[in-house]
Amino acid sequence: MSVNTMRAIDHWVGVPLCAIASPLVALIDGIKNIFSRRPQAPKKLLFIELSEMGSAILVDPAMRNAQARGAELFFLIFKSNRASLTLLNTVKPENIFTIDSSSLGGLIKDTLRFLIVARAHRIDTVIDLELFSRFTALLTGLCGARRRVGYHIFHGEGLWRGFMLTRKVHYNPHIHITKNFLSLIHAAFAKEIEVPFSKIHIADSEVKLEQAVINPDVMKKVLSRIEQKASEAGITYSHGKNRLILINPNASDLLPQRRWAQQRFSELIQAVNQRYPNDLILVTGSPAEFVYVDKVRSVANVKNALNFAGQVTFSELPPLYTLSDVMVTNDSGPGHFSAVTPLRTVVLFGPETPALYGSVGNSIAITANLACSPCVSAANHRKTPCQENICMQAITVAQVLDKVTFQLEEVDKAKGRQAG
Repeated sequence: MSVNTMRAIDHWVGVPLCAIASPLVALIDGIKNIFSRRPQAPKKLLFIELSEMGSAILVDPAMRNAQARGAELFFLIFKSNRASLTLLNTVKPENIFTIDSSSLGGLIKDTLRFLIVARAHRIDTVIDLELFSRFTALLTGLCGARRRVGYHIFHGEGLWRGFMLTRKVHYNPHIHITKNFLSLIHAAFAKEIEVPFSKIHIADSEVKLEQAVINPDVMKKVLSRIEQKASEAGITYSHGKNRLILINPNASDLLPQRRWAQQRFSELIQAVNQRYPNDLILVTGSPAEFVYVDKVRSVANVKNALNFAGQVTFSELPPLYTLSDVMVTNDSGPGHFSAVTPLRTVVLFGPETPALYGSVGNSIAITANLACSPCVSAANHRKTPCQENICMQAITVAQVLDKVTFQLEEVDKAKGRQAG
């Protein structure tokens, strides 16, 4: 199903279902409170985050915080995004539940199956990470957990999604999403009810991301693949001597306004090659993005730039990023996936803001800071009326090249490599 179809279902079907389910959930809670003792601290804690692969990385500090408090972790995610949880393996594979969103029938079937499986596992606490989704609110309210934590609108208008939560957290649009996720953990483990949660200070030091464990054999295979592609193109590449620069030009269909123009990426490749003529540039993407990536590469017409779309599996991304020196990407998954490696990145922002969704890795964000940006937020389900992303068009090749140069200079210093 398309993103717009899912949004429409969430609104037109989700709102009345939330209205019907809310009193039912309240009645069940009331009966449980009469016949059972007060729930203990979370022991089996389920996170729900369906649609954003990058969020599976950004929530990792919160998940490890809950794990350190003694909770066993479970996770519910769309089947197409499951791989994002394998980069750090914080949640055991058998504790990951999926929903197939490719068709309405699959969505309904997997949803019903999840509601049964959640009860079978005796989940006692659920944390809804989604920003005001009615679908996840229903999953939260009906999964059988006694303690249900998520974002509540309070006195705000719109975004109503019933009364499924037992611990209502104020979503703060002025702090990074990783801190918002940590505030949900505080609410889940708090011994007393706060209105609203969470009345705590979250220090920057708490936003610490673990690094991926790299298999040396897998890294050798990825390096061998790079060297083979370079050799086939008649390029001399020696790892360690020559820099490896990644250009990731696409962005997911969830928000196409995040894309910097293909022509700009082509011009950037030309500029990078002119400054670093002896270094290898890999233009990356998924297998489905091969044609898109090849257009960027062909327009650039640079010998040392190769179309590398689909050449590595998702699990091979950390080895690729570890081998590389710098990556330029739109605001999309790779900017977050690379944060679990030492790779330095330059991330381009337009309709969203790095203040909320910036990578927590070795990253530099570039944004035009237009008066209309960011135009997507929790308040509009990240859907913008904008059809002409001037915020991305305003970012120049010279700006990006300057940040790429800075990042490479820092890498050269760390590696003791001669600049130039």
